Amino acid sequence: MMNFSTTSLRSKIFMSMILLTLLASLMILAVTVSQYKEEAEDYHKKRLVRKETAVKKHIQSVLDNTTYQVIPQKLPYIFKNEISILSKIHNMPINIYDFNGHLLITSRWRFRHQKKSNDTTSIAYVIKKIDVSPDKRYVEKHEDANQEFQSSYTYIYDKKFKPIAILNLPYLADSTFYKRELREFLGNLTTIYLLLFMLATLLSYFLSRYITKSLNTINQILMHTSFSKENQKIEVKNPNDEINQLIDSYNKMVDELEESAKKLAQTEREQAWRDMARQVAHEIKNPLTPMRLNIQSFQMTFNPDAPDIKEKFKDFSNMLIEQIDIMSNIATAFSDFAKMPKAQLLEGDLVETIKKTIALYDQNQVKLLCNREHIIYHFDRSQIQRVLTNLIKNGLQSVPNSRTPEILVSLLVEENQILIKVKDNGNGIPIAHQSQIFEPKFTTKSSGMGLGLSIVKRIVENHFGSIHFKSIEGKGTEFVIILKGENK
Repeated sequence: MMNFSTTSLRSKIFMSMILLTLLASLMILAVTVSQYKEEAEDYHKKRLVRKETAVKKHIQSVLDNTTYQVIPQKLPYIFKNEISILSKIHNMPINIYDFNGHLLITSRWRFRHQKKSNDTTSIAYVIKKIDVSPDKRYVEKHEDANQEFQSSYTYIYDKKFKPIAILNLPYLADSTFYKRELREFLGNLTTIYLLLFMLATLLSYFLSRYITKSLNTINQILMHTSFSKENQKIEVKNPNDEINQLIDSYNKMVDELEESAKKLAQTEREQAWRDMARQVAHEIKNPLTPMRLNIQSFQMTFNPDAPDIKEKFKDFSNMLIEQIDIMSNIATAFSDFAKMPKAQLLEGDLVETIKKTIALYDQNQVKLLCNREHIIYHFDRSQIQRVLTNLIKNGLQSVPNSRTPEILVSLLVEENQILIKVKDNGNGIPIAHQSQIFEPKFTTKSSGMGLGLSIVKRIVENHFGSIHFKSIEGKGTEFVIILKGENK
């Protein structure tokens, strides 16, 4: 069953308009039927009143001209011949009862051989109703064989306006004409509403489509809105006021977002340069400090006549050269990080490249596990070798002197993915540093710039891959590189 709350706005508009059309049709149908019924009832009510008034006047005329004494016992004689004439004139049956409920005379022959039509209780009830009625009359309604009957009861008065009997006029409320008119009207109304329903359906469809067209355009653009890129502004032809306000708000937000992105990028660049400057300054200060101390010591102890002056000068020079080389390596490392060349992705054998890289290390310490003899892939050989060299070197350096280094390099193909794993048995990465391991920060080692893993991550991303690691302090670390794409 469809959940209305989760349907699209277009469907909600369409369904709502269709439901409103159906509801309006049903309401008009109900009102029409009710109106016809009320008109029919009002017609029969007024018609019965008119007939009753005419019959009473005719009866009163007969009573005024009779030679009989006007009492209940004489009424059958007074109206013996007149009752049938009255019935034919007014085209309805006429019954006259006394106050005990006895039928005195009727225009219908069959009544003459029947018992009284109402018992004393019923007549007493009728008399009570007549007495409390403002117009001194009572109408009883009932249905028989799907026909509606009304019986009117009122008093017959003598010449002194004293009630002497009860006049009963049975009336058949024939609504055949009204029902026929109602059926014809409902038939015409149904035809009209079928046409209107079809028109409303088409109108609802196009209207809902028109209303949601602008929203769909806005939705498509919003789905591609990102803080990290230039966003497209919304342009919609002839939008309504509400949509236009939404578009203006979004376009204003895009301008503000672009300005914020520029400011953030500028702030990030400035912060990155400040961090890099601090790192470079820190790394350069490390070799400068021992150089300064050694130069000061050499100045204080320099004696050209000393027998071992040449040996001391040689040691002093070697120390300076070593520290200068360290600073040169620092400059080269930062330069490489800042000027990482674009990867030259050429087809080659990954297995062969990794084997050549591992061959540079002690085979007892670094071992290779591979589930394929050849893996043909598009990659940059020098950069992949650099990644592997960096990870192996970090693994060897993480192993304490009390252990024999064991580095396992795995090269696996699984589900159209190439996995390069480098697992060591070193000290592991402290939990506090794991979240920042790939950031260009200084390492906690006694030497090095901490840029190696940042460069590794950048190279992997240039190959459209990803890298992650699992590390347990005191047991070791495993780096996993995932390369996706075509391989053979």
